[in-house]
Amino acid sequence: MLSAVGALAVEPLSFFEFSIGAEIFGIDRTAQGMPAFEFRVCAPHPGRPVRTKHSAEIALVPSHGLDALIGCDLVLVGATPEVLPDQDVVSDALRRAYEAGATLLGMCTGAFTLAATGLLDGRRCATHWMHAARLAELYPHVIVDDDALFVDEGRLVTSAGTAAGIDACLHVVRRELGSQVASYIGRRMVVPPQRDGGQRQYVDTPMPPSQADGLAPLLQWLVENLEQPHTTATLAAQAHLSERTFIRRFAAETGISPHQWLTAQRVERARHLLEDTDAPVEEVAHRCGFRTSVSLRTHFRNTLGATPSAYRARFAIGPTVGPRKA
Repeated sequence: MLSAVGALAVEPLSFFEFSIGAEIFGIDRTAQGMPAFEFRVCAPHPGRPVRTKHSAEIALVPSHGLDALIGCDLVLVGATPEVLPDQDVVSDALRRAYEAGATLLGMCTGAFTLAATGLLDGRRCATHWMHAARLAELYPHVIVDDDALFVDEGRLVTSAGTAAGIDACLHVVRRELGSQVASYIGRRMVVPPQRDGGQRQYVDTPMPPSQADGLAPLLQWLVENLEQPHTTATLAAQAHLSERTFIRRFAAETGISPHQWLTAQRVERARHLLEDTDAPVEEVAHRCGFRTSVSLRTHFRNTLGATPSAYRARFAIGPTVGPRKA
């Protein structure tokens, strides 16, 4: 059952994540045959304006205190700072809401606030890829998945950054109320009711720079000649080093093996070609140094969590007019 939804409002409020909950659960769609939700905006100090994190002077006036979270079926926690000014009070309210049967859904860095309750200990969770390492550092008992768009741990749901909060909310709607309701809300918002792939396809992943000048000329030459076949032996010869010395020095300067470095550079080149050109996947494979489209597909999916075709459909630069509505 999903009828009462509480949205936590704490400073500095991330208005986008908050508005996701308001859009999905705070609009009356009963005239279209959709279920009704009671949407409660809850804060430590009800009636006091909550400032947003944005440069413009925007504030939200919450109508309920934290006690109103008790009895909610779903509690939404948008993006929050690592530590809240009222952390202990908020943590206590979230724990009590959970103990009373609520599902807690943390969007983006809202995972930090959920982790502070201790409820995520020993469980998987998602957060924005930029903050995953920090979350894991602060809460070592939490299993941080830095690729998932969202993670469902029963009554604890967490999502990656920004728009992934839509994915998580629609997932909970689908789980609790069925695919028909989730699909209807998704269509009204002009978003897919469910996305595939993970965060890796959205992450800009430049290669680690060389830590010394020794191999810099070789690395630059490799970037300019990725389409050619390369082996550790041929690269060692070009660097005028024994193969064993070359492998050791390469790892010392880049932090990874020559094969890993080459594969990552080739995937990155493929990524740009898929975004910026309409070259067939087979041609993209050859221009990047992958011998076949099958090899490209394998390495691309392993690295970015999506096939080249799916990635191109999502990120290719096209005409300024968007795709037609289905």
